[in-house]
Amino acid sequence: MNGIGEIRSLLTLLRRLWAHISVQRRIQMAGLVVLIVISGFCEIVSIGLLVPYLSILSDAQSLDLHPIFKAISGRFGYDIHQNILLPLTIIFGFAVILAGSMRLLLLWVSSRLSFEMGSDLSNLIYLKALYQPYSVHISRNSSEIISGISSKADTVIYYVIIPVINLISSFLMLFFIMSALIYINPMAAFVSFIGFGIIYIAIIFLSRKRLQRNSKSIAVESVNAIKSLQEGLGGIRDVLLDSSQSIYSADYKKSEYKLRMAQGDNLFIAQGPRFIVEALGLVLLLVLAYFLGMQDGGISVAIPVLGALALGAQRLLPMLQQSYAAWSNIQAGQSSLIDTILLLEQPLPRWMDTEAPSPIKFENEICLSNLKFQYSNESKYILNGLNLTINKGSIVGFVGKTGCGKSTLLDIIMGLLDPTSGELLIDGIRITESNKRAWQELIAHVPQAIYLADSTIEENIALGTPRESIDKKLVIESARKAQILDVIEGFPGKYQTFVGERGIRLSGGQRQRIGIARALYKKAKVIILDEATSALDEDTEQMVMKSFENSDRDVTLLIIAHRLATLNNCDQIIDFDSLNMSGI
Repeated sequence: MNGIGEIRSLLTLLRRLWAHISVQRRIQMAGLVVLIVISGFCEIVSIGLLVPYLSILSDAQSLDLHPIFKAISGRFGYDIHQNILLPLTIIFGFAVILAGSMRLLLLWVSSRLSFEMGSDLSNLIYLKALYQPYSVHISRNSSEIISGISSKADTVIYYVIIPVINLISSFLMLFFIMSALIYINPMAAFVSFIGFGIIYIAIIFLSRKRLQRNSKSIAVESVNAIKSLQEGLGGIRDVLLDSSQSIYSADYKKSEYKLRMAQGDNLFIAQGPRFIVEALGLVLLLVLAYFLGMQDGGISVAIPVLGALALGAQRLLPMLQQSYAAWSNIQAGQSSLIDTILLLEQPLPRWMDTEAPSPIKFENEICLSNLKFQYSNESKYILNGLNLTINKGSIVGFVGKTGCGKSTLLDIIMGLLDPTSGELLIDGIRITESNKRAWQELIAHVPQAIYLADSTIEENIALGTPRESIDKKLVIESARKAQILDVIEGFPGKYQTFVGERGIRLSGGQRQRIGIARALYKKAKVIILDEATSALDEDTEQMVMKSFENSDRDVTLLIIAHRLATLNNCDQIIDFDSLNMSGI
């Protein structure tokens, strides 16, 4: 890709990113540009005042030639030669301090705005990820999302947002500084700018492929590093048993090393030219000093111009370096920017900003009509022409070998997966995207592996309910029905006991019973138990099932279980191995 093509591609990416910036941040960005312009005028004043100030220092008699100073001296009898130096020093000092203060304010505002934008984007990625259909979540690795929310969002802040703001700031400041230098000495200003500009353009041309390669490496290895962490720490029990720490550590080290080397290489490419250009700038100043000193008036005439050029160079070189560093950083972050934009461009459902709907009316039956499902066009059908009717208030068991489609069928009933063809009907009403949420309001799901947040037992039973809104009586009643009341009451903290990350401080059976209590707390009309009692002993399992059987027969219970004793009291059993339905 040639240079112009790269610029067009980059501008397209930035426009796509800009589409996800809020109106508030866009207004703040406009305010930042205004602040840059004000800061630029302050730079012009500070540089412009230096020439007359140095002229007076080197030759006070030059004041007699200036009409303003001559008029002041004649009207007020003011000895301009003896008394003007102090006021001019104060004025010049104030201008320099003002310019420096504006640069400091500009740095603070731009840094804060950059990280506010980054926070907005990170939050938006997470929000959009949470709203994606279940089919999207099972088709990709969670490391991609976590990396997009954390490391890649950080990359966009440091390698795109901050550099873009710096680039805008640099270009505007360069314009003001060059205007001041051109006013002082046009030839010297153009020679300096063009000379330094050619150096940076050459460096950009030579380093762009290396930056692109590093950009891809950073995008890929940031995902791989998080994936290694998740797999190693997520399976720590097996890691300890198998003594496989070195394997996971080696995988992480490999990805982390490539990531850091690419980042370090980019840092060198971005910062390295500064030292070369600073040295060349000093040489250029010496050359200008020589030639200006050879002109009429000698060094006394050249000193004010050289002083102003030196001050201008002090401002000009950092701006050129900042522009180059910004451009190289944007190049280095381009792959991560692409990945971030793809996450930002995930669609959101139309109902996102609407209130939770009232539960759908469910009085008679759940009906599956000629249901077919396949995960992709290339895969075989998991379910093929299934017809099934489940009466309200019944207890239905599902049995069959692993992979026969039991969990898939329940995911379709829950509205998490859409059938490839066929219909899910509730009391004759087809479940579609428009009424799916209303149907899901009636459903609670208890999987085999219960998710527990690192919070209290009470908060885990009432998961998703604000702490101040938790119904404590309902929590206790749900725990009693789930046969875990005595266990909780035996803890020193009772319902305020913290369960640890993923419930690591509880046994498998205790975690499953909290999951069952969670379903009961929701007061769901359809409860789905997907191997939800596999970690319970038979006596406890029977007590849990008895609680369901003795509860309001308004609740429909769907159970997947390998232990046939769990299904003893089912009204209906669906045998997936033969797809025979037998009433019990």
